[in-house]
Amino acid sequence: MDSKIGGQSSNDLQRQAAATIARRKVLAAYAKSAKNAEKEQNASSYKNEPVTHKINSESWKKYHSAWQDYYQKYYSEYYSNAARNYIAKERLKDAREKAEEEEIMNSVLKSSAKLDKKSGLSLGASANSEENNSIRQNLRAHIRKKATDSAKKTRRHRRLIPIIAGITVVLLILFLQYNRLIFAPIMAYVSPGNSPASEIEAIDPTITQTVSADPRLIIPKLNIDVPVHFGIGLSEVMSAMNNGVAHYRIAGASAFPGEIGNLVITGHSAGDVYSSNPYKYIFSGLERLSDGDLIYINYKSTRYTYRVIKKEVVEPSNVAALVVETNKPLLTLVTCTPLGTSRYRLLVTAEQISPSYDAAEQSENMPTIDQNSEEFLPSNEPSFFEGIWNWLTGN
Repeated sequence: MDSKIGGQSSNDLQRQAAATIARRKVLAAYAKSAKNAEKEQNASSYKNEPVTHKINSESWKKYHSAWQDYYQKYYSEYYSNAARNYIAKERLKDAREKAEEEEIMNSVLKSSAKLDKKSGLSLGASANSEENNSIRQNLRAHIRKKATDSAKKTRRHRRLIPIIAGITVVLLILFLQYNRLIFAPIMAYVSPGNSPASEIEAIDPTITQTVSADPRLIIPKLNIDVPVHFGIGLSEVMSAMNNGVAHYRIAGASAFPGEIGNLVITGHSAGDVYSSNPYKYIFSGLERLSDGDLIYINYKSTRYTYRVIKKEVVEPSNVAALVVETNKPLLTLVTCTPLGTSRYRLLVTAEQISPSYDAAEQSENMPTIDQNSEEFLPSNEPSFFEGIWNWLTGN
């Protein structure tokens, strides 16, 4: 078929014409032999006997020879053309691949020449083919080495991804669990309050002063000025410490400000950095108090002044350490220690020095809770894993 004119090619038409002529010649020879045989039969004297047509063997040989020559020439030419087309296509394909390779190598050579020019080197235009081949081989080796190194680095980095991910997870868990160990000691030396201490230090502790009815705890040395929640139940102590400090009452230590007995106030010293409690570090600097330091409590529009007389560290279960025999009003501040943990409890005890307590009433010596139902002093907020454990156990 001819793709340009949409029909048969001239070669095909010539083949068909040759086949037609050969076929006509064979048929003509066959018809002539048949007529001769018929004439001979008619001339025979045996008209009534059956006639047997005999075909000339020479004619059949010519007929078959003509067809064999035709098909032999046709298929020979067909397969030779197909072979030539296939070889031409393969050569064209090889030529294209070589041209692409030459183009790539030329671009690499140009890039290399530019780099060499920058460093004072250049590939001479008169370099012979052997030098060019050597350069190409070197460039190929260099490119192959870079590809191999890049693949090795990629595999190495892929191996490090699980290790890095595991280390990140471990560090994140450690941070969630122990971040208070880092931040609590820092916050111990950062002012947890917002009020300037100079105004508090200027007060004469021997003078009774009328103040606002808002109950507050004030520690000038630590610049603490925090709300105090008085008279709350034990079950509400933790929630009260999320909004300031809490007045913690047990049998034998249930006094209010101005009453003879022990007034106990508890607060947090540490918490997680991501916790929303603004008072989680309020007592972080309590260890810095020493004997003689002043503490103020505003209660029912009266300011009570206390002076520190001792500090001690007890076990969390030593609730009895708060019960003391005394004939004067005392104040005990309770928080967790060491900083960032809830392992022990720090007790800072102070005695009232203003106003005068000569006519002070004895605190009501009766338990506000069942002591057998609680065996530990209040603690800091639960850590990450403690919170998960409490959630799982429903505590």
